[in-house]
Amino acid sequence: MPSDIQPAASQLEQLEQALVQKIKTGDVELPLLPQAASQVMALASDPSADAAKLSALIHQDQALAAHVLRIANSPAYMPRSPVVSLQHAVAMLGITLLSEIAFTASLKTGAFKVPGYEDDVKQLWRHSLASGAFAKEVARMRRVNVESAYLCGLLHAIGKPVVLRTATTLASQQRIALEKPVLSGWMAGYHTEVGSMIADKWGLPKQVAVAIQYYGDYDHATEFRQECLLTCVANRLASHLLTPDEMPEDTLRDHSVFAELNLYPQDIDKLLLTKDQVLTIVNAMNL
Repeated sequence: MPSDIQPAASQLEQLEQALVQKIKTGDVELPLLPQAASQVMALASDPSADAAKLSALIHQDQALAAHVLRIANSPAYMPRSPVVSLQHAVAMLGITLLSEIAFTASLKTGAFKVPGYEDDVKQLWRHSLASGAFAKEVARMRRVNVESAYLCGLLHAIGKPVVLRTATTLASQQRIALEKPVLSGWMAGYHTEVGSMIADKWGLPKQVAVAIQYYGDYDHATEFRQECLLTCVANRLASHLLTPDEMPEDTLRDHSVFAELNLYPQDIDKLLLTKDQVLTIVNAMNL
């Protein structure tokens, strides 16, 4: 936990240098991809996988099974009658959507944890969920792979909780109190590098790894540029939904990424009409 001592500028510089050094040398504790998430991801990319395999996989983890059933019964998916079993959930939602829910639920329990900074982590998680949901909407509009887009949106800022944990641990060791703007700046500045390390460790699909690295700098992407553009749009839409004071609608629209994706003002209008639906999904998944 932070102390009450306000750091001098020189202390902050030294602390940031220590953070940069840890990232450059790979001396950061990266989260493990939860086993269930790894298995679900493998199953989702297996053409021979079926609903029974997915149900059996989720059943192995009772906490995960409970989360999946709760999400399946939430207003986000509006079941006509209560979903009482995983088999029923598969029938109602389909194997693709159930895979997505299971992956997301298992990820939250393993990757998004920074003791003492639960509120900050909750905000990061909600932003990730909103980005994933918006990425699907943009992908449908552009007629590209929706499942891949969801992963790009969901995981684009996966490095942020790790930067947060590493920075706050260093600060705690040196009894330095870090203000929120400082932490936010460091997370923004260093999360893509850490995210790339996580993508490599987790064996994420190549397009997801590239989107993590280049969504904010898509002109430097030498491959999967469309995924980077799409993730950039999803990230901006998520910011507008959750922190409209920081990303007002005029600022959201005033970005070249929309033109790069051949999205016109009326397309942005349509995306903004999905805000309530996206927020419902975020609240359903916010374990």
